Amino acid sequence: MTMLQQQQQRRDRVRLLLLLSPGLLWLLLFFALPLVIILVYSFMTNDALGRVVYQPTLDNYITIFTQSLYVNAYWRSIWTSVLTTVICLLIGYPLALFIARSPQQWRMPLLMLILIPFWTNFLVRIYAWQIILANNGIINGFLEIIGVGRLPLLNNEGATLLGLVYGELPFMVLPLYAALDRFDFTLMEAAADLGANKVQAFLRVMLPMTMPGIVAGSVLVFIPTLGQFVVSELLGGAKVDYLGNLIQRLFLRANPINWPLGSAMAVLMMIVLLVLIMMYFRATTEEER
Repeated sequence: MTMLQQQQQRRDRVRLLLLLSPGLLWLLLFFALPLVIILVYSFMTNDALGRVVYQPTLDNYITIFTQSLYVNAYWRSIWTSVLTTVICLLIGYPLALFIARSPQQWRMPLLMLILIPFWTNFLVRIYAWQIILANNGIINGFLEIIGVGRLPLLNNEGATLLGLVYGELPFMVLPLYAALDRFDFTLMEAAADLGANKVQAFLRVMLPMTMPGIVAGSVLVFIPTLGQFVVSELLGGAKVDYLGNLIQRLFLRANPINWPLGSAMAVLMMIVLLVLIMMYFRATTEEER
């Protein structure tokens, strides 16, 4: 390599660094630095007035793993996230398959119907569900008209699960549609010619070949659901402690507030999410291959 080529390469690296520096600075200040602060706070302690005491300790993590309130909140959040993901998959897979098998001119309008909820703020949509599920809401009004009577549809775990499935379903449908749109449906006919029934063909042909879309959709649903607190706060009435609600309470509403303990809970949640994100990138990489 000549001296001129080496100088040109150095100039190219400098230009690339200058182009990337605004984005890198933004990520450093508003993403990496807050994560470092949260990590440092998680090893601190709290005094009786809620002030952070800069004395390194593992008590926050010990508290999370030993006190039933926090252990139950983690398991409840994980179970609710898994259940939400499974329900979204059971609803989203047939829906994505229907869209993928529809005539070409109908696919885009059907996808637009899936995307329409994104046009409205998520918080506004949850408030709309409050009106629908309220004791004097639309559903209970209809049930009273037909003689069933009013039911407690709001401020319970069922309402929370309904809100989570409603909010996260599009994130399951879109990756599944992308996988099914690339699937060669003549393989199902070939499997039938070889003696497989529809269930066998689905389990042995379609399901494995669309697994990257299933994994990607499951991760995209599970990740936001795990830390969700708005839905459980508004539709569940904050009657059951989920992970997101506890973190919000420790940072903002506890008496006294406990930033170190809330930081430790957030760090453990980020570790779980990091593992899932790695699974997502692995799944999408395999899908591209």
